[in-house]
Amino acid sequence: MAYDKIEVPDEGEPIEVVDEETDELAVPDNPIIPILYGDGIGTDVGPATQKVLEAAAQATGRDISWMRVYAGESAREKYDENLPEDTVKAIREFRVAIKGPLTTPVGAGFRSLNVALRKTLDTYANVRPTYHLDGVPSPVKRPEKMDMVTFRENTEDVYAGIEWEAGTEEVQQVKEFVEEEMGADDTIHPGPVGIGVKPITEFGTKRLVRQAIDYALEHGRDSVTLVHKGNIMKFTEGAFRDWGYEVAEEEYGDEVITEDTLWEERDGEAPENAVVVNDRIADNMLQQILTRTDNYDVIATMNLNGDYLSDACGAQIGGLGIAPGANFGDGICLAEPVHGSAPKYAGQDKVNPTAMMLSGVLMFEYMGWTDAAQLVRDACEATISSKKVTYDLERQIEGGEKLATSEYADEVVSNIEKLA
Repeated sequence: MAYDKIEVPDEGEPIEVVDEETDELAVPDNPIIPILYGDGIGTDVGPATQKVLEAAAQATGRDISWMRVYAGESAREKYDENLPEDTVKAIREFRVAIKGPLTTPVGAGFRSLNVALRKTLDTYANVRPTYHLDGVPSPVKRPEKMDMVTFRENTEDVYAGIEWEAGTEEVQQVKEFVEEEMGADDTIHPGPVGIGVKPITEFGTKRLVRQAIDYALEHGRDSVTLVHKGNIMKFTEGAFRDWGYEVAEEEYGDEVITEDTLWEERDGEAPENAVVVNDRIADNMLQQILTRTDNYDVIATMNLNGDYLSDACGAQIGGLGIAPGANFGDGICLAEPVHGSAPKYAGQDKVNPTAMMLSGVLMFEYMGWTDAAQLVRDACEATISSKKVTYDLERQIEGGEKLATSEYADEVVSNIEKLA
C-alpha cells in the first residue's frame, strides 16, 4: 500500500489475519508496528515506551520495525490536518499499533481524535485492565484486591456524537419532533436546550459482550459483569443488559453460566472452567468496586459508564499515570494509555510513562507475545518497587529517587535485561 508522507521500514514483515472468522493473527518475529507518539507529553512517553517495548522484544528473541505515524499536532505540521488518511491506512494494514495521548479542546474545536480513530478503525472494544503494581502509592488500604478488565463499547452511546446545539434551527426541529410527534410534551424545560441521542444497538452490544466473554475464557477469568443503568433507561441500557445475556445464553453453551442459573440450579457452585455472567446497576457498581473489589473480574459496559468506571478503578491502584488501555476490533488492536496529553508538561522529560508502557503489554498480549508482555509488566513493577520513579510517584514515596522520563525508561530496560 502506498503512503503519502509515511515511511515503511525496509526491514520487518506485516502482521496478517489468517482466519477471518476467528481473527487469528500470524505474527512474525520482526513485525512492522505503527507508533504514534501523540500530543503534549506524548513526545516524552512515546519514545520512552518504544525503547522499553523494543528491549522486551529483543530479550525474547524478536525485533520490532517501528513505523512512525501522525495525528493531532504532529499531523497538522506534516499534513495540515488532524487525522490523515495515511495514519488510518497504516494501522489498518499492519493490524497492531500503539499511540500516545491526543489533545481535544473542551467545548469547542474538533471532536475527540481518540474517539475519531476508534470509530474510523471500528476498534469497538476499549479495553482497560486495572491492576496494582507493588510499590505504587494508593488511596485505598488493599489496592492489590483490584484486578479488573473493563470492556467499554467504543462506537455508540452518547459518544456517538449525535447532538444538536442550543439556539440552532436543527435543535428546535428535534425538540418539536420529540414534544409533538412523540408525545413527550412538558418533558423539556423552556428556553435554550441542547439535545443528544443515545444509540445502543443489538449489533454493537453483542460484539462487545462477545469480546469480553472470549477474553475471560482465554485468560482464565471467573466472571463477566454487565454494567448498566437499565432500571431508568430501559430501552437503551436495559436493552444492553438483555442483549448481553442473550449472547451468554445462546452462543457459549457450557462455557458460560448466568448468575441466576448459578444460584437456582447449583447453589452458587460454579462449574470448573466456566465464566459466570451477571449484571449490576452502574451507580451500585461504583460502590462495589470499593466495597467488594475482589468480587469482580471482567466488566462489559457502554461507553460513558466504562469511562467513569475505569477511571474510578484506576484511582484505586494509583491513578491514570499507570493505567493502560487498548482498542480491539476484529483482527486489529490500537493500544493507548488512559491519561490525557497534559500539554503543560510537554517536552520536560518528567512525566510518568508507565501507562503507555503497560498499554504495550496489552498490545503484546494481543499479538501472542505473552513472555514479552510479562517482562514489561515485571520490569515496571521492579523499577517502582526499587523507589526509582518519576516525580508524580517520588513525592508520595518516602526515600524515593526522582528520575526523568528517559531515565525511568532506561531503568525499566535494565530490569528487563536482568529478568530475561
